Amino acid sequence: MAESTRTLGRSGIEVSALGMGCWAIAGPWSEGHTPLGWGAVDDEESVRAVRRALDLGVTLFDTADSYGAGHGERLLGRALGRRRDEAVIATKWGYTFDERSRQATGRDASPAYLHRAVRDSLRRIGTDRIDLYQLHLADLPVAPAQALIGVLEDLVTDGLVRAYGWSTDRVDRAVALGQDARHGAVVQHSLSVLRDAPDLLAVCDKYDLASVNRGPLGMGLLTGKYHHCSTLPHDDIRGMTSGWLEWFRGGRPAPEWLRRVHAVRAALTADGRTLAQGALGWIWARSDRTIPIPGCRTVAQVEENAAALALGPLRPDHFAEVERRLAALRSAALREVDRPYWPSPMLPTARP
Repeated sequence: MAESTRTLGRSGIEVSALGMGCWAIAGPWSEGHTPLGWGAVDDEESVRAVRRALDLGVTLFDTADSYGAGHGERLLGRALGRRRDEAVIATKWGYTFDERSRQATGRDASPAYLHRAVRDSLRRIGTDRIDLYQLHLADLPVAPAQALIGVLEDLVTDGLVRAYGWSTDRVDRAVALGQDARHGAVVQHSLSVLRDAPDLLAVCDKYDLASVNRGPLGMGLLTGKYHHCSTLPHDDIRGMTSGWLEWFRGGRPAPEWLRRVHAVRAALTADGRTLAQGALGWIWARSDRTIPIPGCRTVAQVEENAAALALGPLRPDHFAEVERRLAALRSAALREVDRPYWPSPMLPTARP
């Protein structure tokens, strides 16, 4: 059955079942000499990619104010232009940055900063409202996050924000959002065929939250583009050595994850899908609340991912075969001690 739309939880906002992640098109920014982007990008190709996504029925575009130190929001606003009303714009706040130097500068979870950040994002994007506004501080303790709910509710009342959420892989944070936030509608978390998230999906079911999925293609591993000899450039965040960057190590694909890709390739592509399309189909088959947001930098990538909408969820027998092949491998990976709080540090206490 083809997949076309899903709902952003209890907000009632309808979006395409596939979104476009806009971290990769935001261009370079850094913390000191440590890159936080995906290397050099062609802004004009990025604009074409966003517009092509709209043409193909993709309506959800996910960015953050810190991506490219503001450049990502400006680029998305330019790309949407007069077609803004065709799109559902999701952005995030919580990390501070200097736009001129494109440097990350820290984090701020205060209500005062939230008031300022939302208006800065509206200005950069060139819009009168943000459809989905997400707290970007994945590991922020529950109490200071709860102190922001009143401000967020006021922003909804004022029409500046339609719904809000939390980008976190922490189950207790997702529960707090579900219990306490009237217009809280979304948990954005890591989910892919390589790394399941059953506890977070259960929270989304219990509290009627949408599950927006970052890393659905394993930062590129599930495109089939990379092999054991591949090396990422130093200006690409995947090319740096980092404890949180589980898919890559020392600028190369981690061998243990490449083995998992190999284990599921045949089942994901059994009905003629590409590997990436099969990985997206697995996510849709996993839960009817999931909305993967693979990053795209080119029109060709957008077209391949968007074609998965017509193919829909994996067939039950193919899904079952993937699960059979990964059952033993996943049992260890799902231990909480092994789960990274992803995406991860651009500063010792921050995450992009």
